[in-house]
Amino acid sequence: MSTWNPTSQEKKQAGREMFRKEYFWRNLVTVCGILIIALTLSIGVFLLYKGSGTFYKYGHTVWEFLFSSDWNPTDGPSQSGGAVGSAIYIWGSLITCGLALLIALPFSIAAALYMTEISPKAGTRLFQPATEIFLGIPSVVYGWVGLTVLVPFIRSIFHARMGGFSVLAAGIVLAVMIFPTITTISADAIRSVPDAYRKAAYGLGSTRWQVILHVVLPAALPGIMTGVILGLSRAFGEALAVAMVIGKTRAFPDSILSPTSNLTSAIAADMGNTAEGGEYNLALWTMALLLFLMSMLFIMLIHKVSGRKGKDHEA
Repeated sequence: MSTWNPTSQEKKQAGREMFRKEYFWRNLVTVCGILIIALTLSIGVFLLYKGSGTFYKYGHTVWEFLFSSDWNPTDGPSQSGGAVGSAIYIWGSLITCGLALLIALPFSIAAALYMTEISPKAGTRLFQPATEIFLGIPSVVYGWVGLTVLVPFIRSIFHARMGGFSVLAAGIVLAVMIFPTITTISADAIRSVPDAYRKAAYGLGSTRWQVILHVVLPAALPGIMTGVILGLSRAFGEALAVAMVIGKTRAFPDSILSPTSNLTSAIAADMGNTAEGGEYNLALWTMALLLFLMSMLFIMLIHKVSGRKGKDHEA
């Protein structure tokens, strides 16, 4: 039986071919990465240019924009003298997202623990795929269900004014939307905890709940925090579903049963009806810039938490 022995020339040619392929794919991945960075920087520069017009073109201050509730910008490229206080919208975004996190976090942690620690087989085969399905549902579906089911329910149970359109309705809709994100990432973080930690705790006589509470959750906390931050970033950027149930009232809410508005709802509702370059238009661009900066802040927090997780594992 004969065997094929390549010559040195054939070996060199094969090596050059392999090098060309590796060089090509490496360059392709590098170019794609550079394009993503350039696109992100371009978006940031564009939003900075458009959003800063409120301050350098019309003379408003950052303090007025962030902390004043007087919102009455003029609509016209040559008009000025209005007010651009966005405190109501900012507070509306903060309170709805905070309420959503307060509602979703306990259920997300419980679901992640069930999928990983209580019933791993059923969690992996059934519960996690069912949870991940929610990630693909369009936001308008969540908003429509909230509008037709949740809002009438709140109206009939709590007799809320504005017919059930409220911070509570927006918070529940957002909680359902961020639940799968937090659950999935938390489950992955819990699975990444080494089994040696669990075995050591069991060897010391700990019960399963003691292991979960004192070993697993503290070890998985950085990953869980990453899921929380990603869920919050989605909640802050959601517009349509929240706009359908929040009431879009320009007023500070008296309670969670009161209507209000938020940044994304205001941008989505008014951007198409304003004059390009006018005070109203640029004020909405400033809101968009604020949301972009919030997103960047969340990304920085994720990197910080992930970096601390890596250092903890090395230690």
